[in-house]
Order: sequence, then structure tokens, then C-alpha cells
Amino acid sequence: MRFVSMLLLPVLAFSSLSAQADAQSVQRLGQLLGSDTITARFSQLTLDGSGTQLQETAGEMSVKRPGLFYWHTDAPQEQLMVSDGQKVSLWDPDLEQVTIKKLDQRLTQTPALLLSGDVSKISESFDITSKQAGDVMDFTLKPKTKDTLFDSLRLSFRGGKINDMQLIDSVGQRTNILFTGVKVNEPIPASKFKFDIPKGADVIQE
Repeated sequence: MRFVSMLLLPVLAFSSLSAQADAQSVQRLGQLLGSDTITARFSQLTLDGSGTQLQETAGEMSVKRPGLFYWHTDAPQEQLMVSDGQKVSLWDPDLEQVTIKKLDQRLTQTPALLLSGDVSKISESFDITSKQAGDVMDFTLKPKTKDTLFDSLRLSFRGGKINDMQLIDSVGQRTNILFTGVKVNEPIPASKFKFDIPKGADVIQE
């Protein structure tokens, strides 16, 4: 019996360390995502499961806690997504169409909400692991539920600021988003997160 206990001891100790490491990952991610505001340029590349490029875009984003975000994709594939914390407006100037829907507060449904949402809820929605190399810290987030837009998400920070994000969906499609010119905790006017419907636009309410 004592021999069995001695065999189990290292296993139990390892389990305890793993749990502690995950708790530390959650705490550290919360600290890194704890900025009141973030602004940046972004470039986004989407690849299919075989690695073939599907789309490449760029633009600018601003987020403010809690739940406010502005995500503008440059022409020629221009789109604008704005959240005022209650609803999300998606404007497509080519179609002259705006789609308005209630903001889904589940972090797994809107990746932008990870950068602007309630940090304390991250561990409720995801299993989180992390690794660090120099001043780069990577976090892998796996949703705890099946009703999600992605199967896994990686957030990478360099020097304490968000550097890039990668989302992988159920069919292996990957979306890589690189952030540049990142600024944190700088004032953003409230008007940034309000969308005025252009005159003559088609409006779809969901």
C-alpha cells in the first residue's frame, strides 16, 4: 500500500502544478487584457484547411471596456463593425446595407469582444494555457462549449501589448490577425462607438 502511495505522489503533485499553471495563465491573460482602451492597425489573412489563401484585408480597430468596439476594414473590401455595448452594426458600403443585431455577450461568439469584454469572464468561456519565450507570451484558448465561431484561438503578446491573434474553425480554416501601432489606455471619443445609419441605406434588424 505504501508502494502504491509513493507511485501516486508524483502524479498528484504534477496535477497540482498543472492546475496552478492554468490559474496563473488566466490571471496573466487578465492582466494583459486589462487595458481600458486599445487602438491599432491590423492586417488579416484567412487560409483554408490546405493553406490556400482565401482573403487578405487590413484596417483599424479601437476597443473600450466594457463591450465597445470599432472594426473598420479598408477598401476594396470595405466594411465597418461598431458595437455600442448593446448592439452591433455591420455596414457594407458596396451593398449600401447595414445589419443591426443585439450584441452577443458570449466571448466565444465575437472575437473582438475578447479585447473589449469582461476579463473576469474569460475563464468561464475558455480553457486557457500559456507559454512564454523572451518578451513574447502566447495564450491558447479553447471554448468550453460547442456553439462557437472557432475551435481554438491563440492570443500573442509582445512586450505586454497585443501582437497577433489566430483563430481556427472546425474545418481547419485559419484567420491570422497581426496588430501594429498598438496604443493602450489612450482616450477614445464616445462618438467612435456610435453608428449613424447613412441616408438611403437598407436596414436589416436581426
